[in-house]
Amino acid sequence: MSEEQILNGEEPKTMDSNSYGASSIQVLEGLEAVRKRPSMYIGDTGAKGLHHLVYEVVDNSIDEAMAGYCNTIEVVIHEDNSISVKDNGRGIPVDMHEKEGKSALEVVLTVLHAGGKFDKGSYKVSGGLHGVGVSCVNALSDDLHVEVYRDEKTYEQEYQKGKPLFDVKETGTATTTGTFIKFHPDPEIFSEVLYHYDILAARMRELAYLNAGIAITLTDLRTIDTQGNPKFEKFHSEKGLEEFVQFIDAGREQLIEHVIHISTEKFGTPVEIAMTYNTSYIENVFSYVNNIHTIEGGTHVAGFRRGLTRTLKKYADENKILEKVKVDISGDDFREGLTAIISVKVAEPQFEGQTKTKLGNNEVMGIVDQAVGEALGNYLEENPKQAKAIIEKVVLAATARNAARKAREMVQRKSPLSGGGLPGKLADCSEKDPQVCEIFLVEGDSAGGSAKQGRNRLFQAILPLRGKILNVEKAMYHKVLESEEIRNIYTALGVTIGTEEDNMQLNISKLRYHKIIIMTDADVDGSHIDTLIMTFFFRHMKELIENGYLYIATPPLYLCKKGKIEEYCWNESQRLMFIEKYAEGNENAVHIQRYKGLGEMNPEQLWDTTMNPEKRTLRQVTIENAVDADHIFSMLMGDDVGPRREFIEQNATYAKIDV
Repeated sequence: MSEEQILNGEEPKTMDSNSYGASSIQVLEGLEAVRKRPSMYIGDTGAKGLHHLVYEVVDNSIDEAMAGYCNTIEVVIHEDNSISVKDNGRGIPVDMHEKEGKSALEVVLTVLHAGGKFDKGSYKVSGGLHGVGVSCVNALSDDLHVEVYRDEKTYEQEYQKGKPLFDVKETGTATTTGTFIKFHPDPEIFSEVLYHYDILAARMRELAYLNAGIAITLTDLRTIDTQGNPKFEKFHSEKGLEEFVQFIDAGREQLIEHVIHISTEKFGTPVEIAMTYNTSYIENVFSYVNNIHTIEGGTHVAGFRRGLTRTLKKYADENKILEKVKVDISGDDFREGLTAIISVKVAEPQFEGQTKTKLGNNEVMGIVDQAVGEALGNYLEENPKQAKAIIEKVVLAATARNAARKAREMVQRKSPLSGGGLPGKLADCSEKDPQVCEIFLVEGDSAGGSAKQGRNRLFQAILPLRGKILNVEKAMYHKVLESEEIRNIYTALGVTIGTEEDNMQLNISKLRYHKIIIMTDADVDGSHIDTLIMTFFFRHMKELIENGYLYIATPPLYLCKKGKIEEYCWNESQRLMFIEKYAEGNENAVHIQRYKGLGEMNPEQLWDTTMNPEKRTLRQVTIENAVDADHIFSMLMGDDVGPRREFIEQNATYAKIDV
């Protein structure tokens, strides 16, 4: 059924809507272990697991949408950080479940592995955790309220810590169908019950792009504007993945005029791909299976790459474009500057590992390969100008790759692992166990000098960096490796770059420090250098971020003194609080030292505020959403000024402005 039919309110014809009843709910096992071992089911009990609860409830609504029965999902963050999710699907069945002897609604919410997605007559494909989702949310919430609108009636039930307070009861009439679930995560389980709007917005935006035609709204009742309206966004995409690619590539200069959009079905498996080429030197491929982001790729990505390389090479050979090219061309060259989204819907996906990050279905490789070959082949024949631009980009990539090989060999020769020695500017630590060692990447020799004197030489190393490092977002790979500052980072860390045979994978097995700390001045220039260094790690050492090794130090902005009382202040509000507390708001009665740079602190001050593990504050760099991170880095560090200006204007409240 098409999105247009859904939006027009037409009755789906793919299956009988009345067939979704209590008999569709199949019970596999009980729920008892969830509260005892929550991390087994949601990953962790920190911020990631907390937000995962929302995704599980929303995934149930998305499953209804994929089945053709829902086109509106409303997500609300309430003042107490409880979450409500409402959809206009069929509503969870409420009739008596024959095997369990209670309402099917209660079965879904209290029994692990219970849900309609196990019954192929109810859902062809589904995301989430194979039925553990909403029952896990219930088990890990101190309060959950559910309303079902079905058969012109409203039904309700309430739970505490997964246990029903009363049987499902009819409470009124209903003019629509759907399900409303409101839950509050249990503070006994989670370290902090605080939802981040941006994290939820990123996932809702992603789901809207992956499911064209569905409207998802996100409301934050904790944030009210001057007119009394809560923060609100609506995520809706008519063109789906085509618009998704345009969103990701908003900060990049496009090589071809239009997005190549592939939407087909092969052997009962829907395949949708959107791809484009830009003038950057980075490959960005994001893949999804049943709306689940497969971070590690899998057979669908392998099929895409095979189909892309085979089709482009065939076109180039048939048109004799590569006859005069003297460099060897590899598969990687066909993907430089490529941005692509791959989304497949698989009835019974086989994921490698419990985290669902890599698809293992072998048949999907051939399906995607064939789909790409047919659609891309037609596009190249119909758009010879665009095809020529892509092939020329491939040749340029191959030429640069040969140059990068030489630059990479230079990095490897200077690696401490191959006897080349450590960078001369590195002040290393005496401890050799990487788990206790940390390295500070410091801006400039002046700050580096203070840091070297103030550090604990046992476990803290210092690597001064000269000025602003290369913006890798706009540099060819061999230029990145030719940069002295970047080579120093590689050699100091002890990581190496693999060969072309293993896709130049980063080898971090010999990493010398498990804390890599960016330490720059607390001003605009310092923030810019932070961003440059983070961009380098995100593009070329992402594994270190994913393993939790990258941090940012937070030096203070001020030293405030009133008589014998002195305090460091990290922001403007702390400075004002000090003045109010010790000088009754009289700023002239307080001596305030503004630190323009780390070099202005003596070694003891730098140690005491920024480097001492017992007192300092480190901000860990994490990737909550790879798509959003890619979009932001390309926008902030790319060539297009417009999106960057808009982003800064929207986030000016959070920016540090140095006057």
